[in-house]
Amino acid sequence: MSARSRRATGRRPGCGKQVPRSPRRASRRRRFRPASENRFVVLTLHAQRVTTVDWKDVVLLREFVPDRGKIRSRRVTGLTPQQQRQVAAAIKNAREVALLPHPATSR
Repeated sequence: MSARSRRATGRRPGCGKQVPRSPRRASRRRRFRPASENRFVVLTLHAQRVTTVDWKDVVLLREFVPDRGKIRSRRVTGLTPQQQRQVAAAIKNAREVALLPHPATSR
């Protein structure tokens, strides 16, 4: 049985019964947003003209740490990989000196 005839009958190979076709199959496909709806993340360090991230700059580092104390991801912050590594290292150093909170436990 070829693929074309199998599609026409709705039968599975190796199965004697007919399988109902899903009418919602086309609606399950991933829909892409139009270009006008794409959200652009502002590169915060470029906007502030910061070249190096210092662990003593608590005001800057607070932008990358929410109330719970976790480091925000690159996808959220809009940083480059190198900047994200610098920010993460600076946050960890600031935590050691107790300038920033450690992540809160969920228990």
